[in-house]
Amino acid sequence: MKAIVIDEYGSADRLHEAELEVPKIEADEVLVKIAATSINPIDWKARLGMLKPMFDWAFPIVLGWDLSGTITEVGKDVKSFRVGDEVFARPDIYKDGKRGTYAEFAAVKEDKLALKPENVSFEEAAAIPLAGLTAWQVIVDRLKVKKGEKVLIQAGAGGVGIFAIQIAKYLGAYVATTASPKNNELLKKLGADEVIDYHTLSVANVLKDYDAVFDTVDQIDEGLSTLKPAGRLVSIAGQPTEKQQSVTQSV
Repeated sequence: MKAIVIDEYGSADRLHEAELEVPKIEADEVLVKIAATSINPIDWKARLGMLKPMFDWAFPIVLGWDLSGTITEVGKDVKSFRVGDEVFARPDIYKDGKRGTYAEFAAVKEDKLALKPENVSFEEAAAIPLAGLTAWQVIVDRLKVKKGEKVLIQAGAGGVGIFAIQIAKYLGAYVATTASPKNNELLKKLGADEVIDYHTLSVANVLKDYDAVFDTVDQIDEGLSTLKPAGRLVSIAGQPTEKQQSVTQSV
């Protein structure tokens, strides 16, 4: 199969096409012929070698964490999917570093799959898994947002932010977010109650006594300034200082 790989860490010009073997699936996996993938910050971080302390892969490396496509083969233990199903997924990270989604095929465990709705294109579906799961894990699992709480989601127009707004609103929270004015209408349609233009205003001067903050832009101090004394903050962009850690969790 064709795949886009890197043979060394570095800039985007290190990406090139290569011919690799089609992955062999395990009993609990399916083989997906990939129709679309997406690019996330973790891709360029991996390409630059920033993930090497966590994943010491051997070259060539296939990047990519999102996919949509059609199942072409199912393992003997797979119960909920069959050949021909259109699916999307965020596959597991494999130790060999060669099963990313910048390729024609990918092996995916059954518990990481979801059926693609008919009214969602392959391109749209491929943009959901990593960003959507990140938003869910922070809003639901880490911040534990509840009905009636006030939540600030920084950079609401980003890939993670647009999902976080919808999830927090679904849970019954009052949602404030930061964005450029051009994104106001979109974010309010998604459920934001208040959109703050970060070019002209600081949230520290606008918001007070918030229950939770989701920081996606490494502005931890600004987020902390909006919180109640017992408020919660999770960052996916920065590492809190020792002083900040008493009220901060970092993903």
